[in-house]
Amino acid sequence: MPMKTIEWLGNRVRILDQTRLPQEELYLELNNYQAIASAIAELKIRGAPAIGVAGGYGVALGALEIETKSRDEFLGRLRGISQTLAATRPTAKNLFRAIDRMEQVAAVGKDVEQTKRSLIDEAVKIHSEEVTATKKLSQLGAELIHDGFSILTHCNAGSLATTGYGTAMGVIKWAHEQSKKIKVFATETRPLLQGARITTWELKKA
Repeated sequence: MPMKTIEWLGNRVRILDQTRLPQEELYLELNNYQAIASAIAELKIRGAPAIGVAGGYGVALGALEIETKSRDEFLGRLRGISQTLAATRPTAKNLFRAIDRMEQVAAVGKDVEQTKRSLIDEAVKIHSEEVTATKKLSQLGAELIHDGFSILTHCNAGSLATTGYGTAMGVIKWAHEQSKKIKVFATETRPLLQGARITTWELKKA
């Protein structure tokens, strides 16, 4: 099972603060879209797939904050929330894809309350799809790994970056679960040392 680095708790989002690793495992509970935006901008959440999941949840939280029965007003304010979240990481394509999906759901909603529920469902679906996709990738990739392999990684592409099993790291961890004897060399990755700080931490957890 992948570690829970981000989790929807009904009306708030629980995240593992990646800036505190490996010294401290600190979980934060975020209850508004501004907090999600700040967490992305401050790299408390990082990795394009994880940022996409967080962005979906950010839109859902923002929708819950809007108090109006006017559908036009709701959509206008939701658009502003989406723009705020999109500005946090202009290079993360997953973020824009998630926001686009959320906006498409909002566009076909019949009334405000129903739209809010649909947005929550879509955000949870985005997260679930990410977990499923990385699990399948990890299973397929592990077939290419054999006993005695030495693997060099760069940056971090594990559960922390994807909210699921991980991509490159997912393959490594799945091979490890199959009792394959492998060595991993994690490069440091400047300026934030994601390899030395985060990849090595994930490997110890595997």
